[in-house]
Amino acid sequence: MSEATAASQRSVTDLPKAHLHLHFTGSMRVETVRDLAEQHGIRLPAALTHDWPPHFDAADDRGWFRFQRLYDAARACVRGEADMRRIVREAALDDGAEGSRWLELQIDPTSYAPFVGGITPAIEIVLDEARAVSAESGAAQVAVVVAASRMRHPLEARTLARLAARYSGSGPGTVVGFGLSNDERRGVTAEFGPAFAIADRAGLALLPHAGELLGAQAVAETLDSLRPDRLGHGVRSVEDPAVLDRVVAAGVALEVCPGSNVALGVYVDAHEVPLRQLLDAGATVALGADDPVIFGSRLAQQYTTAREVHGIDDAGLAGLALGSLRASRAPSDVVAAAVADVDAWLRG
Repeated sequence: MSEATAASQRSVTDLPKAHLHLHFTGSMRVETVRDLAEQHGIRLPAALTHDWPPHFDAADDRGWFRFQRLYDAARACVRGEADMRRIVREAALDDGAEGSRWLELQIDPTSYAPFVGGITPAIEIVLDEARAVSAESGAAQVAVVVAASRMRHPLEARTLARLAARYSGSGPGTVVGFGLSNDERRGVTAEFGPAFAIADRAGLALLPHAGELLGAQAVAETLDSLRPDRLGHGVRSVEDPAVLDRVVAAGVALEVCPGSNVALGVYVDAHEVPLRQLLDAGATVALGADDPVIFGSRLAQQYTTAREVHGIDDAGLAGLALGSLRASRAPSDVVAAAVADVDAWLRG
């Protein structure tokens, strides 16, 4: 068998990797959200049933509103501890089946607090299930990123940062990062700086979204105000070479989600996602799925897109996997074992 033939048969699901951009509600299987809706007597919009997956144009407020309405509809199906545990478990198993050795699952616990007695029980449920499923064969090991919302007051972000700090750790079933998500056109980035300072003092990774719905200037403001370790998305940093140079020089990894970018209308099609430009500039890129319950594609599909659309060969795919592992907060032994297995995948 020739080397080229062998390379063409390497499976992206067998490639060890870390998954660093996955939201709690968004991680659900669409079958799960439909099942939970039936259990709780909730009527789902057509875009989560027979018209799934949907497509949006988030370049305007109406497109984002439609996305948020569907996300809220899925979240409304999560009504208690059993539902929350199911989501964590299925995310770990689904990721493990796609080669993910380490998953950093992002959650805003305020959304689920009313059903379980507050934000503290909400985060403890998620962490407990993360610890349990991480010990199971075939599952990705799961840590948690607590995320504040740009749609809420920055003082609430400080409360969540303190909660994240209380449960900070370095292994499965701990909080490893603090994020800021939702529509980046809302809120003033600098006003969330005190919350990120709390998280930073606790040793948490700083993981805000930026450079998705807004351009390179928003990335620059985030670098200045929040001093991130990684950026959720960050793809539009390519619109200003000086900003992209800052990202690279600072060692800020980018959590790039090609399927999400296209589904939301950030780019017209997958060819426009600037994955090659980011890599050519020297950026560390970790591919992510973002919200599979809405967008219809999981982690392995992002690697398939990199291969089939962007022409990235297996050595390049291995490089993306290594970038995800090294940009993660996975324990050193988990990273070392996965890196060795990436090398074995590439030799195979």
